[in-house]
Amino acid sequence: MREERNFFYRVSEFLGRYFVALVVIIACFALIVPNPFLILGKMRFVGQSLVSLCLGIIMFVMGLTLNKRDFQVVLTNPRDIFIGCLAQFTIMPLGAFFLAKIFNLPSELAVGLVLLGTCPGGTASNVMTYLAKGDVALSIGMTTVSTILAPILTPLLTYLLAGQWVDINVTLMVLDIIKVVIIPIILGLIFHKIFKEKIEKITKVLVIIPILTILLVMGVCVAPNRTNLINSGIILILVVCLHNWLGFIMGYLVGKLTKMNESKKRALAIEVGLQNSGLAVGLSAQFGNPICALPAAIATVIHQISGSFLANLFSGNISFTKLKISKKVVSN
Repeated sequence: MREERNFFYRVSEFLGRYFVALVVIIACFALIVPNPFLILGKMRFVGQSLVSLCLGIIMFVMGLTLNKRDFQVVLTNPRDIFIGCLAQFTIMPLGAFFLAKIFNLPSELAVGLVLLGTCPGGTASNVMTYLAKGDVALSIGMTTVSTILAPILTPLLTYLLAGQWVDINVTLMVLDIIKVVIIPIILGLIFHKIFKEKIEKITKVLVIIPILTILLVMGVCVAPNRTNLINSGIILILVVCLHNWLGFIMGYLVGKLTKMNESKKRALAIEVGLQNSGLAVGLSAQFGNPICALPAAIATVIHQISGSFLANLFSGNISFTKLKISKKVVSN
């Protein structure tokens, strides 16, 4: 049993260390050889798409790994959580809206970008914050609260900002978020309560599941949009990158203006800048146009690469003053 656990620990460490490289490899593979991911994308499980199922799995694991400390940080540090969530649900939606206007994006891409901006923080932000030597408790607290608020704020903000381009079915979006986000988290919390000791022993092993699931979602998102990604790739990639780094910069500045310490500023920057792009892909299906999923599909790749780069920049592994990358290895 110990040997098996050590094996999974090594796998977990490997996936965490080389996650960005795996993201690039899977993205390239999905572009060059899309058929396996296209087949997977057409599958239905209990009437649900693979993307929805994968999102549910990620949220379930999130619920499994939450504990009293994660909820206590919300109660003991409500000011920072409130500031962080307020920044996330204002900077990213408004940033997406104005970038869509500035670059005069087609309505389908504009809606997809706004939807991406209105989604809560992704679970990858917690790992990135850890690598960045940021306040992990604050990051987890923000992810938890923003995810809980998502059924209300994501449909409402999408309706207000993207309603000019397409009809938004607020009720359907609320139900989708409850189905793939809230219910799996609640089930995870219940399982954690029942099997607490066993689950806490394998917490590090559980990290393997969301990492592999994120990679699968990314491949399934990229493959069907292969032609559109190639045709409208440059401008859209630029806009998604600008949106992403706007979140990083503004999140850090908000932390600085509100006099947070350095670790909290790092957590805020990463949490605001990294959205739950997988959720945005899943929700975009209601618009009936695969092009709406493009911004989120690109973000599944961009966010992992840029988040990892920023985390290494914060942690000192990348130094512009020395113009070299240090040999120090940070593993999660």
